[in-house]
Amino acid sequence: MNNKRDMNNKRANSGDKIKVELSNLMIPTTSMEECEDNSVGKLTSPSTTTTTQHVPANNLLGVETSPVTSYGSTLSIQPEASTANLLSIDLEKAINRHTGEERETWSNRAEFTLSLIGYAVGLGNVWRFPYLTQKNGGGAFLIPYAVLIVIEAIPLFYLELAIGQRLRKGSIGSWNQISPYLSGIGLASVAVSFNVALYYNTIMAWCMLYLVQSFQNPLPWSVCPSVHHGNGTIVDDECLRSGPTTYFWYRQTLQIAPSIDSKPGFNFKLGIALLASWLLVYCCMIKGIKSSGKVVYVTATFPYLVLVIFFFRAITLPGFDKGLEYLFVPEWSRLWDPVVWLDAASQIFYSFGLAFGCLIALASYNPVRGNFVKEALIVTITDFATSIFTAVVVFSVLGFKATMAYEECIKQHEANFTQQFGTIIVQANHSCVFKEFLQGSVSGTGLAFIVFTEAINQFPVAQLWSVLFFLMLLTLGLDSMFGTLEGAITSFNDLMMFPGVRKEIICGVTCLVSFLISLAFASTTGPYLFDLFDSFCANIPLLVIAFMECIGISYVYGLKRISEDIELMIGKRPGYFLLICWRYIGPLAMLIILIASLVEVITKGTLYETWNEAQGVNTLVQWPWWCQLIAAMLILMSVLWIPGVAICKYLDVISMKREVPAFFPEDELREERDIKPRHANVFERTVLGFKN
Repeated sequence: MNNKRDMNNKRANSGDKIKVELSNLMIPTTSMEECEDNSVGKLTSPSTTTTTQHVPANNLLGVETSPVTSYGSTLSIQPEASTANLLSIDLEKAINRHTGEERETWSNRAEFTLSLIGYAVGLGNVWRFPYLTQKNGGGAFLIPYAVLIVIEAIPLFYLELAIGQRLRKGSIGSWNQISPYLSGIGLASVAVSFNVALYYNTIMAWCMLYLVQSFQNPLPWSVCPSVHHGNGTIVDDECLRSGPTTYFWYRQTLQIAPSIDSKPGFNFKLGIALLASWLLVYCCMIKGIKSSGKVVYVTATFPYLVLVIFFFRAITLPGFDKGLEYLFVPEWSRLWDPVVWLDAASQIFYSFGLAFGCLIALASYNPVRGNFVKEALIVTITDFATSIFTAVVVFSVLGFKATMAYEECIKQHEANFTQQFGTIIVQANHSCVFKEFLQGSVSGTGLAFIVFTEAINQFPVAQLWSVLFFLMLLTLGLDSMFGTLEGAITSFNDLMMFPGVRKEIICGVTCLVSFLISLAFASTTGPYLFDLFDSFCANIPLLVIAFMECIGISYVYGLKRISEDIELMIGKRPGYFLLICWRYIGPLAMLIILIASLVEVITKGTLYETWNEAQGVNTLVQWPWWCQLIAAMLILMSVLWIPGVAICKYLDVISMKREVPAFFPEDELREERDIKPRHANVFERTVLGFKN
C-alpha cells in the first residue's frame, strides 16, 4: 500500500510540474530513419529524444496540429502520454506498430499456459516418444532424454519466450529487429512450420476417418472383410496374413500402393477428411488468440482425462506388467550408443516445439510484466511427465497385445508339447519369443492406428473406447496446429506482407493453400510422401535454427542486454547456468548432434517401409534417387534462408531495413522495479562476454 501511495504522489507531482512549465514543454519524437540506422542489435525506445518541438499550451489536449511521439509507422501517442502521465497508460498491452491498434493479448495467464501445454503436448507424446523408447533400449532412453531436457529444452524454451515477450513480434520481426543479417532465422522457422503443418494435419485427417467409423457395430477394423470367390465368399487372404487392424490401416484407410514408385491413385475418403480437418483448424483460428485461447481449455485438458481412463483400463489387462518391465528396466549398454542421444535430442525439438518460431509468436501476446519463467517450468515439467505417463499407458497396452500374440503362438505350436513324468514340458520353440512380439508391435504412426485399435477390440463397449481415443488424438493434433500456424501467420502480419488485409483472410488463404498442397498425401503413394516429410523436413533444419538462435542472442544481441531485458520484465535476471547453456553448452551439443546426424545418413543411407501385400508385412527399401533429391530440397528450403538473407544484406542485393521497435516502457519499468545500473563482474566479462 505504501508503494502504491508513493507512486500516486510521484505521478501527481509530475503532473503539477507539467502544468507549471507548459510553455517550456519539450515533446520527444523518434524518426523512422534513426531506428533503421541503429547499430546491429540495438533496441531503441520510442521515448528516445531525437528532435524536439515546443508545444503551445492550448494544444496539449491532442488536436491535430500537436506534435506526437511515433511508435512505428502510424500509431501516435499524444504529448501528455510522453511525460509523467505515461505511467498511467495500460502497460499490460503491447501496441501494434502497423495499424495503431492494441496488439491482442491473452485474456489471462491460464489461457497462455494451456496454449503452451497444448502446443508442446501433442501426437508425438502418444506414438513418437514410446516408439523411440522401445527402439533405444527401454528405460535407457529416459536418461539421455532427461539430461537433454536440462541443457537444451529448458534453456531454449526460456529463451524463446523471453524474445517474444520483449520484442512483441513474431519470429521474423524479432530477428530482423535484433539484426537484419539474422532475419533468415525467422524465415527458416516459418518454412519449417509450414512444412510440418502440411503433413501434421494429415494425421488429424486419419483421426477423423477412424472417429467417424468408430460408431459402427462391429468396428470395421475388428474383423476381416469377405471377398467374392466363385459362387461364394471367403475371408480376404491378405487380411488373414496381416491381421484385421493392420489390414484396415494400410488397405482401407491409406489404400497404400506397393511403393513410392508406383502409379498414384487418389484416395477420395482421405481427401474429404483433409478438407474437414483444415476447415476445423481455420474455424478455431479465425479470431486469433481470443478464440483459440478459449478452445485450449478443452483441447489441452481433454487428452489427460482420456489418458487417465485408459491408464486404469490398461493396468487391468493381462500382461501389462511385462510391458512396464520393458519400459523401466534399462539396457545400460545402450547409453554409450550415440544414436540414443541423437534420437533423444530430435524428440525434444519435436515435443517442446523449439525453433519453430511458434513459442516466440505465442509469447509476443504476453503482457510486458508476464512472468514467463513459471510458464516455462510448468510446460517443460508437464511435457516430460505427460510423455512418461503416456508411455506407461502405451507399454501396458503393448504388454497386453504381446501377451495375446504370444499365447496364440503357443497354441499354434501345441504339437511341440510332450508329456514326461506327468508334467507338460514346452519344447524350445524360437518362433515364440515374447520380447520379439513386444518389439514388433511398435512402428511409428502404426502405434496409434494399429496397436491401440487392436487393444480397443478387446475392451467392453469397444465403440465408446474408440470414440474417446480418436477424439483425444484429434484434440492433441488440433492444439499443436494452433501454435504451428500461429508462428507463420504472426510473422506474415509483422512483415506487413499483405498490408490492409485482415488476419482472418490471411489465415484462410494459408489454410486453403496448405489444403491444396496436402492433397498429395491423399494419394495411394501419399503415405510414403508423408514419411519423407516426417523424416527430413524438420530434423536437421531445427538443429540449425536452434544453433543460430543461441549464436544470435549470445554474440549479436548480447547476453548482458537480454539479461537486463528479462530483469525489466520479471524483476530478476536469468541465472548463470542458463547463460552458459545459451553461449556454450547448447551450441556445442547441437553441433555434435548435427554432425552425428549427417554421418549416420552418409554411412547407413536412408530407408523407408513399403507394404508387402503378399506377406502382409512391412519391408525396408532404399529411397529412390528422386526422393533423396526431394529430401535435400526439404532441408535446404528451410536452412538456406539463414545464409541467403545475410549474404543478400551484405551485398546490398535487397533493401532490408531494421524492424521498428514495438512499444516497450523500459524507463517506466526500470523506475517501477527500482532497477539500478550495475557493473559486470570478472566472471561475466571473461566468460559471458558482458561489457560495462
